[in-house]
Amino acid sequence: MRESSAGLNRPAQPERFPPFLAAIFFISLAVRLVHLSQIRRAPFFSLLMGDAQSYHAWAQQIAAGDWIGSEVFYQAPLYPYFLGLVYALLGEAPMTVRLCQAVIGSLACVLLAFAAWRLFSKPAGIAAGLMLAFYAPAIFFDGLIQKSVLDAFLLCLALALISRLVVHQARPSSWLWLGVTLGCLTLSRENAAVFVAAILVWLLWDRRHLVTDRMVQAAWLLAGLAIVLLPVAARNKLVGGEFHLTTSQFGPNFYIGNNETATGVYQPLRFGHGDPRYERQDATELAEQATGRAMTSGEVSRYWTWRALDYIRTRPGDWLELTGRKTMLVWNVAELADTEDELSYADWSVALRGASRVWHFGILAPLALFGIWATWSRRADLALLYLLPAAYVLSLVAFAIMARYRYPLVPFLILFASAGVANFGRLLQVTPRRLISGLVVVTVFAVFCNWPMYSMAEMRSITEANVGTELQAQGKFDEAIALYRAALVRDPQDALTYSNLGTALAAKGQLDEAIVQYRRALDLAPNDADNHYNLGNTLMTQGKLVDAAGQFRDALRIDPRLAEAHLNLGNALAALGESGEAAAHYRQAVELKPDMVEAINNLGQLLAQQGRLDEATALFRRALAIDPDSANVHNELGVMLAQQNELDDAINHFRQAIRVEPELAEAHGNLATALQLQGKLDEAIQHYQEATRLAPENQEMERRLRAARAAGK
Repeated sequence: MRESSAGLNRPAQPERFPPFLAAIFFISLAVRLVHLSQIRRAPFFSLLMGDAQSYHAWAQQIAAGDWIGSEVFYQAPLYPYFLGLVYALLGEAPMTVRLCQAVIGSLACVLLAFAAWRLFSKPAGIAAGLMLAFYAPAIFFDGLIQKSVLDAFLLCLALALISRLVVHQARPSSWLWLGVTLGCLTLSRENAAVFVAAILVWLLWDRRHLVTDRMVQAAWLLAGLAIVLLPVAARNKLVGGEFHLTTSQFGPNFYIGNNETATGVYQPLRFGHGDPRYERQDATELAEQATGRAMTSGEVSRYWTWRALDYIRTRPGDWLELTGRKTMLVWNVAELADTEDELSYADWSVALRGASRVWHFGILAPLALFGIWATWSRRADLALLYLLPAAYVLSLVAFAIMARYRYPLVPFLILFASAGVANFGRLLQVTPRRLISGLVVVTVFAVFCNWPMYSMAEMRSITEANVGTELQAQGKFDEAIALYRAALVRDPQDALTYSNLGTALAAKGQLDEAIVQYRRALDLAPNDADNHYNLGNTLMTQGKLVDAAGQFRDALRIDPRLAEAHLNLGNALAALGESGEAAAHYRQAVELKPDMVEAINNLGQLLAQQGRLDEATALFRRALAIDPDSANVHNELGVMLAQQNELDDAINHFRQAIRVEPELAEAHGNLATALQLQGKLDEAIQHYQEATRLAPENQEMERRLRAARAAGK
């Protein structure tokens, strides 16, 4: 090892397990436990939003015994399997998961302290461990149902292993464990594969005269990687028929970060479909719609990759500008939220609130640069630690930037920041010219990092809107509406929140205001098919059938595969007397969703009105094969059978309808009529009476009741 002539940052000679590492663990754990005890009072603590919902559902399947699955992995699988293990052993309580993560996050602090201790000094190790323990995003991410906690832990473990392999001579087989660790990290954060590439470059370039030794070390590293990734690739081949080392989402993610409408942050392929439940479906449907054929997971990924490369090739100036913006976002103080924001949690947590104010990325990044400057005399020895974060930054800029995507960069920055802090006193001994030049560079970088690009306060609107969505799904419309309005005060340009507010207002029966909110959303995002669809539904509820049909047509122009829009356009057209076009849209809906009972039933009713009884009867039977407990379909099929004088079968279906839905007045009336035709007047009168009780406004049913009573005298 080469050392600084000034004696800075000599590698430590570690003891077996120094007490300060245990102290760092307990300090970190205490901070996280205080944070958890306080945020559990937050109204959103028990809500699972965005990726957390997807991970939770997946983990439940794993805990129930489905360890293999049925499709090529689309999302990184390690965290759901970790959750599944926790669920199987300890239960599904949100606090249980968070307590496990608090322990893991605290262990990450110990590992990072260990790495800094080996690479630099004991003071640097203490500083690194405490820096991660109190770092605001680390506290925040460790308390979320999110995979960031595993990203940080595995990366700190990798750095601990690297510190031993770089600083001290070790057996070549020790590289195996680094490969295993990086393989696990790649199953949590796919772009972590760049770390392997960076290490291989370093191994084959550094000390090239030791080429045989370096080749052996590289072989052990790749063997460790293979131990983890090859079983996953084999599993993907087994269940999906294609070879994918990790997941099949490279292409869509690459396109999201590189297209003509990209802004540098994550944006879903379809507006408003940021939920992970839509990601694979949207990527596949849009690709198949564009190519006109069914596609495998690999073909879908390649389609989006070529779309992105075509954008880069044809619009290089725009792409360079976009890349510059993403580079600025990588180093900016703003923690870009995608589902939950840091400040909303800080409102409930003293620990997070204090850390957010004094120890955040805008301070860490310049301090890390200061540490690099302070250790520059050891640059030959630390080359790998420059190469690894540089490779990761390139992988970030290649895609899109969000706070949790950037988080794996933090352990590297803390390593160098700790070295700078630990040696600050000695640095005052260097020449004034060198000190001043270093401080100027660091100051300029600090201004660059803290340049306002996004308002952290506005990020609160993301949490408010997402919490509102979850409360709305629970039927808590008033609370959801209040949160949507608060989110729109912070961010008046959020089209999706306007749309969600409209949906909540419509559910409350406030249709006029709902329409206002839908139109505001469309002013901001005119190509939102879901919003056109929702507006069409509300207009149809008001009886504005022509306007509703127009909105459904707009939705289908944007997304021709929106089966629900075909269904409701068919309903509007049927009500307007345009039965031919209505039938065509019902058929489209059924083609897109063969199990859509309502579309099958409505098409059957339309054909029945046209006298095509056999076709209608076949459709009703098809609908019942899909959903045997559909009261409306039983009733409609009963009507068809009664018209064909098959009264016994008709009566059976009317009874089935009443069994499923005892309050269905129409079924009681139809059953009464069929019973009367069979001469069963007493029972018929009973069902006429029930029908008139349930629908007192039905004068025809009242007339039939009187007639039946008269016939029975």
